[in-house]
Amino acid sequence: MEPRAEKAAFSYGVKVGHISANPVQVHVEADDRERQALALQWKVETVNALAADLHIARWKKDGVRIKGHVSGEIVQACVVTLEPVVTSIEQDIDQIYVPEGSKLARIVTDEMGEMVLDPDGPDLPETFVGDTIDAGELVAEFAALAIDPYPRKPGAEFKPHIESTESDDRRPSPFAVLKDWKKD
Repeated sequence: MEPRAEKAAFSYGVKVGHISANPVQVHVEADDRERQALALQWKVETVNALAADLHIARWKKDGVRIKGHVSGEIVQACVVTLEPVVTSIEQDIDQIYVPEGSKLARIVTDEMGEMVLDPDGPDLPETFVGDTIDAGELVAEFAALAIDPYPRKPGAEFKPHIESTESDDRRPSPFAVLKDWKKD
């Protein structure tokens, strides 16, 4: 029995065969159920909104290019006060997909067999199997990249914490706990 793939929290299937040479404009928006699933996945309090405007077009012979912009709003707990912090998400998308096994998905290597990657160049194409690309999952991935891992409420600051008022800066001896120990 094959392991069952988890259903994506936000999904919008794009049939590759339906994409012609002319680009298609698509607007996708998460509903209540999808926003709740994304909040659990991203470990945030709530996802108030998530939407994207996408430009989907053919790329080279058998690839697909999805460009666009993701916007949204989430509520997280402040890392200092634990009070709710509302954060806006604004992220651009530019991703290329090619069929699994395509020559365009191969990683370029030099004569020593090491990968050649340009950090300022485009990302490597993603591969897809079958005839559908999940643009919703792509939108969720790019939105997740924009989430601040340490949200802080405006004006919230960490206060210094003093563990001890003793002025002795020496480290205690690890044997200090044995000083009152007596052998029977």
